[in-house]
Amino acid sequence: MSEILYIDSDEYEERETVFTEADAGKRLDAALAEKYPDLSRSRIQSIIGSGLIRPESVTKNTKVRPGDKIVLVVNDRVPLTAAPEEIAIDIVYEDEDVIVVDKERGMVVHPAKGNLTGTLVNALLWHCNLPEPGIRPGIVHRIDKNTSGLLVVTKNDATHAALAEQFAAHTVNRRYLAIVKGGFSEDEGIVDAPLGRDPKNRLKQTVRHIDGKRAVTHWRVKERLNGYTVLELTLETGRTHQIRAHMAYIGHPVLGDDLYGSSREGQYLHAFELGFDHPKTGERLLFESPLPAYFTDMLKKLQ
Repeated sequence: MSEILYIDSDEYEERETVFTEADAGKRLDAALAEKYPDLSRSRIQSIIGSGLIRPESVTKNTKVRPGDKIVLVVNDRVPLTAAPEEIAIDIVYEDEDVIVVDKERGMVVHPAKGNLTGTLVNALLWHCNLPEPGIRPGIVHRIDKNTSGLLVVTKNDATHAALAEQFAAHTVNRRYLAIVKGGFSEDEGIVDAPLGRDPKNRLKQTVRHIDGKRAVTHWRVKERLNGYTVLELTLETGRTHQIRAHMAYIGHPVLGDDLYGSSREGQYLHAFELGFDHPKTGERLLFESPLPAYFTDMLKKLQ
């Protein structure tokens, strides 16, 4: 149980370089500085020293050979550390490769500015070993602080890469339940609207038709209430704040969303289903999380 290194940001860039005969014999840091004039040599040395490079076995002094492929992870923020903390978490499934957790509302997934302790990563480091270093240790996807429910964390680089491929191929089942404001005349629909960072508020995502990333959310009415609707939402893509941003975009913000809505009574969004192929065995795993008390209590109040 030791501290591990991670990057605090959703915004990072992977830069891939394949060296040629002209680069042969150069020190790695010098060769990369030539390739990327926007990065100082000291910055590149810091990235290499932090382990934010693949393969991780190289050092700044490594001599470059023709055909060597290097991937740098470039981010504006400084790598931080996460320490193990003895925090109770609800583990739904665990083996030597993956762990599925039912996260409670209010818990941050990984340390970040303003939330350096008490996170799910801190708790997992106490419970088991996670791969290091990296963008976020073992975290393939995440759910927001005030969203409850299921997420899977990997225990080694091989399973992380395999699961990341499944997320990229959209073969992972992710379904949510949400209480949103307003009523719907139709029973189901799709929000297909690209998302990107809001230039007026960097904490938010907003629909950006020109330079946004593709984002698709499927919704289906589960229950109509007085002034509110319970929706079942399926993610086709997995952008930051996707459900929250899409629901606000169509005029039905999630109840309690203090960033995309106006109320602060607690966010009513729950990740109730998660399904994926086990990265090692290929077995299809499907998990369901019952609605937590905070959600059912609000449903009773609205009903």
